[in-house]
Amino acid sequence: MALALQSLTFLHQYFNSTFHTPPSKALDPLKVGVLSTAQINAAAIIHPVETHPDVVLYAIGSRDSKKAQDYAKKYKFQKAYGSYEEVLKDPNVDFVYISLPNQLHFEWTLKAMKHGKHVLCEKPIADTAAEVERLMDCSRQTGKIFMEAFHWKMHPAAHMFREILESGAHGRVLKTDAVMTATPAIPAGDIRWQYDLGGGSLMDMTYVLSFTRYAICADKLDAVLYAHARPSSQDPRVDEAMHAALRFVNKSGKEVYSTIYTDMKRSWYFGLLPRVWEFPSIRVEMENADVFFYNAMMPHIYHYIDIKDKRTGQTTRKQAYKGGIQWGDRGEAWWSTYRYQLEAFVDKLRGKEPACWVANEDSMEQMKTIEEVYRKSGLPLRPSN
Repeated sequence: MALALQSLTFLHQYFNSTFHTPPSKALDPLKVGVLSTAQINAAAIIHPVETHPDVVLYAIGSRDSKKAQDYAKKYKFQKAYGSYEEVLKDPNVDFVYISLPNQLHFEWTLKAMKHGKHVLCEKPIADTAAEVERLMDCSRQTGKIFMEAFHWKMHPAAHMFREILESGAHGRVLKTDAVMTATPAIPAGDIRWQYDLGGGSLMDMTYVLSFTRYAICADKLDAVLYAHARPSSQDPRVDEAMHAALRFVNKSGKEVYSTIYTDMKRSWYFGLLPRVWEFPSIRVEMENADVFFYNAMMPHIYHYIDIKDKRTGQTTRKQAYKGGIQWGDRGEAWWSTYRYQLEAFVDKLRGKEPACWVANEDSMEQMKTIEEVYRKSGLPLRPSN
């Protein structure tokens, strides 16, 4: 399903960038350098930059100089470099977007900050909690900002979801259940199957933990009660699937029980149909209602938040594509999660208070939770740099 979502997001952004007039650029816009020519770039940074008045596509870096040049020509980057290091050495680059394999996120985020660049990096920001701590230390020392790209948190639908949970109208949160699967399966040659590159379903589909921790407003994990991994036939160190039960303590000191399920090779429905309807989602049981957020990862494509009242049995459906309690009158209904993310990131770099943000401390607790799930499952932690 993850591949389908990426394709749908690309089409969504291509359509909107084509049929909406690009804004005039500021006199001195921020210049972004992109490390890698990964498929996700078009949806995650290129099209968002095209519709942002204060950012331009400046430099693309690849280990293959010819590929970088072709990519620059296709997407209208001003500079093309045959290495990532050259992008970092360019004094005109204000910030970099990193979409390299997981195992390289820490290394190049660290190098970028040491070269005086701010960083927007794909999740997971690192492979271990110790690496996240080193990034935080470097950020403090250099004064450079880094953010883990949990773009879904920037969308008005996510903000409506939390507003519903925190409104008090439905009592407190009791349980959560978050799911993300891939069907058809992620191709066998994909880097997400490679242990040494930080592969594994929990590492790639870490959104389930992000959904869970966001819904509960939990800073720290209390315990992993159960974790069962289905090892990959290619490498038993890699989790093809992961199912876990966790316990958190919310801000009020109440225990909340959560289950997560990730699967990079989800079986077909009765062996006949790929489960294309299984978009990344989370279900929340509250005292007086059940709340279901469908397609929490990419709500700009389509989503709904169903609230089923336990007392009346009635279900209310809500959706949000713009504005809301955090963005106010900013944003457009056609903006993607990535476009909202860029809006927040640019605000931060310009010294403004962003409408929403992924704090480094949150990234730290996210990675600590991932590590505890792996420990409980008996699988090794991802290798550290």
